[in-house]
Amino acid sequence: MSLAARDAKHQVLKDIFGFDGFRPGQETVMDAVLSGRHVLTVMPTGSGKSLCYQVPSLVMGGLTIVVSPLVALMQDQVAALRLAGVAADAINSAIDRGDNVAAWRRAAAGDTRLLYLAPERLMTERMIAALKKLDIRLIAVDEAHCISQWGPAFRPEYEALAQLREAFPRVPIIALTATADEVTRSDIASRLFDGKAETVVLGFDRPNIRLTVQPKHDGKKQLLHFLQSHRGESGIVYCLSRNKTEQTAEFLNRSGVRALAYHAGMDKDLRDANQNAFMTERAIVMVATIAFGMGIDKSDVRFVFHMDLPGSLEAYYQEIGRAGRDGAAADAHMLFGLSDMAMRRKFIDQENAGEDRKRREHQRLGALIGYCEAPGCRRQVLLSYFGETSEPCGNCDLCIQPGNLVDGTAEAKLALVTIRETGERYGAAHIVDILRGMNNEKVVAAGHARLATFGKGAARKREEWQSLLRQLVAAEFLKLDVAGYGGLSLGAKGRRLLQGEGAFGYRPLAPRTDTRKARREAAAAELTTSDNSLLAALKELRMGLARQRRVPAYVIFSDRTLIDMAQRRPKNETEFAEVHGVGAAKLKEFGATFLTAIRKAS
Repeated sequence: MSLAARDAKHQVLKDIFGFDGFRPGQETVMDAVLSGRHVLTVMPTGSGKSLCYQVPSLVMGGLTIVVSPLVALMQDQVAALRLAGVAADAINSAIDRGDNVAAWRRAAAGDTRLLYLAPERLMTERMIAALKKLDIRLIAVDEAHCISQWGPAFRPEYEALAQLREAFPRVPIIALTATADEVTRSDIASRLFDGKAETVVLGFDRPNIRLTVQPKHDGKKQLLHFLQSHRGESGIVYCLSRNKTEQTAEFLNRSGVRALAYHAGMDKDLRDANQNAFMTERAIVMVATIAFGMGIDKSDVRFVFHMDLPGSLEAYYQEIGRAGRDGAAADAHMLFGLSDMAMRRKFIDQENAGEDRKRREHQRLGALIGYCEAPGCRRQVLLSYFGETSEPCGNCDLCIQPGNLVDGTAEAKLALVTIRETGERYGAAHIVDILRGMNNEKVVAAGHARLATFGKGAARKREEWQSLLRQLVAAEFLKLDVAGYGGLSLGAKGRRLLQGEGAFGYRPLAPRTDTRKARREAAAAELTTSDNSLLAALKELRMGLARQRRVPAYVIFSDRTLIDMAQRRPKNETEFAEVHGVGAAKLKEFGATFLTAIRKAS
């Protein structure tokens, strides 16, 4: 990469986006793209993934194609870019045909820098043929985990994105996601890049988020109790169904908590109004299905509460990542019931997908259940799933209130020996059958009824053994082959245990009744009373401007920008330009308006 390109990206970052420096990982990704290499990047929510292709796009010139899965997400990003003075457009089904035609003409004429397209719109012979005639310099695939996780079952065009490297052989492609385990990363790299891409993975840890899992007894009552320690704060409550979303929001409002609902079945105007209110006002609880959250940039979400079990650890990680984006303390609280587990398995079995995908999803669900049943630090289990190691975090329920573990060393050794003696290639169901002495066809045909451990665990129920095996995986005594057929093999800790080193403690399957939550440490307020008063006025001004332009409020300025504005209290345009997130276009568009508001409040 040339020195000029290196200098140009810093200039674009400051002049267009108003930022003084790059966040960790951003520059590494940009340099790879600017050097013409394919890149797969996995960066935590809130780490600035979009800039990784937006800045190179403006440095490289020509046209950048951005593949985005959600119409609302691409509309918001286009609006934000335009306010920053960047020529951006979107072509999608939610836009009037005449506007789509006009957007295409601007792109074809070379007047557009970034063109956002849904995969369904992009992956047609006609569109690919038309784009080949243009000066395409970069292709960005946002939310790239959809390639692996949605695939042919839900969005077949995501799988078709593999054709891009052949259609545009000299154009670098960047794939971005906030959540992808090793299997998903490998899947994306294989499908999209034929394995020939640079992979940049930033750390997955979000240490400011406290992790808690609580056995589900009375979900609504447990939610209300949790919210007592979060009065006056914004948060998200995730529910499995649309009906439960609406019922929970109604329940909270009757209970004195201001709550709004959000799901895909709602009227679009109401859904957009609820999202805008949540983004711009304080102390609103958004009760939502997974339809809410992708692309949401609200810095002061203080909690994410799961009323129901998510679909996988990847989904869980992505959803809790919407909390605490400002770096301050936040809570991720999940209720876990056996009925949730059964419902999730039913969803997977009913999915219109191949057996290979269903098998992987069952294994991913098993890893999530293992996290819920973890005998030790939850953060260690979560990070281990994404391939990272860590010390006990001190900021999860099991670190704060460890509880009593039952000694399961003898049972663990029994299971480990069985796994070793069967070649470390069978899944949990088969191992449990051997331990419980089940003379079924598979056990007999493999000769496993003759093992010394056959039937030695008959005193325990199937569910108990399944829970023990999940906890052995969670505690890294065992390894689970998610990519293959779910085979269990011994980890280093498991081998040491068989050699007489260490012990294994587990949590009984029955739900614990101790639902006490450690009190969250109060974060010191960074703004004075006067600053808070100004911040409220600035947010009100931002909301009015957003309504005039029919865009989400954060597209005007992010919360972080308004907080910086309230603290700095700039007196003129020169000082206003130094506020975090104020680029040249926004300085020209909004500088005088916000400076007037600041002067009135001073």
